[in-house]
Amino acid sequence: MPLFLVLLAFTACRIAPPTAALQRFEFTEPHMGTLFNITLFAPDAATAERAAKLAFARITKLDRVMTDYDDASELMRLCAQPYGTPVRVSDDLFDILQTSRRFSEMTGGAFDITVGPCVQLWRRARRQRQLPAPEKITTALAAVGWRKVQLDAHHKTVTLLAPEMRLDLGGIAKGYAADKALAVLKKNGISRALVAASGDIAIGEPPPGQPGWRIGIGSIDAAGNSLTKTVLLHNAAVSTSGDTEQFVELGGVRYSHIINPLTGRALTNRIGVTVIAKTATTTDGLETPLSVLGVERGMQLVEAHPELAVLFVTLEGNRKTMLASSRFRKISTSD
Repeated sequence: MPLFLVLLAFTACRIAPPTAALQRFEFTEPHMGTLFNITLFAPDAATAERAAKLAFARITKLDRVMTDYDDASELMRLCAQPYGTPVRVSDDLFDILQTSRRFSEMTGGAFDITVGPCVQLWRRARRQRQLPAPEKITTALAAVGWRKVQLDAHHKTVTLLAPEMRLDLGGIAKGYAADKALAVLKKNGISRALVAASGDIAIGEPPPGQPGWRIGIGSIDAAGNSLTKTVLLHNAAVSTSGDTEQFVELGGVRYSHIINPLTGRALTNRIGVTVIAKTATTTDGLETPLSVLGVERGMQLVEAHPELAVLFVTLEGNRKTMLASSRFRKISTSD
């Protein structure tokens, strides 16, 4: 998801004298339609550059597997196969499809990677500034439904069970890639690091002399960099979704880029969701479906999983409302 609420507030965190002569380094590269930023602490520039290069290479490989913007990607080649045909896929693709299925089950279908046909309609709507015809939404929904993806863990095969299916991993791929990049850094001796993919952030050990990485959460109604909350995190992840950047106004109605897989329609209510969990795969995978579920149902789901911390921010007219889960209230450090 696009960077919207989560801001990296490094300037607010005073770094104590480095332990073991560690120095801070930052690296940025474009991947998956956004910028990936790696911030790490290493003993020297050569070590930092080598680790960052390997981490970015891992992200590049995942992008080639999971993007829906390239017909040559493994994901799109899977979608191009005749429906009903078992297709053997790579470990990475099978892993993220299996993980996606768990989130679909957990959210009652509010997370659904088969929503691709509807996503395509609404992308076109934003470009052409014209609402999708109702009959086109109905047609697209015929190819949507997470149960229409059959996974065979023994043979690592995937079978799409309906015609015209188009999988879209945009709601989980960046968080997954951030996790994998952080794992590469750790494997190469870099444990004090952070990988940010727009609004999805995977966080390792804290900076030297600090209790954690300070992350600012921006306001849903702010055009600038004002913050509503600040959290201090290590060995965790945080993601945010919202429609501050991606939306279209048609007929006086604001339509979000977030699509409800159950209706095939874009959300029209203003809602921002920030999720904190152990991995960025989890936070990225849950931020959008929690927006779809809404505050009441979303909070019920979150409180049933004590490992999750969530902040909901809604906007009706000029009235902004924030509701934090019980764990988020313990993590939050300031308003």
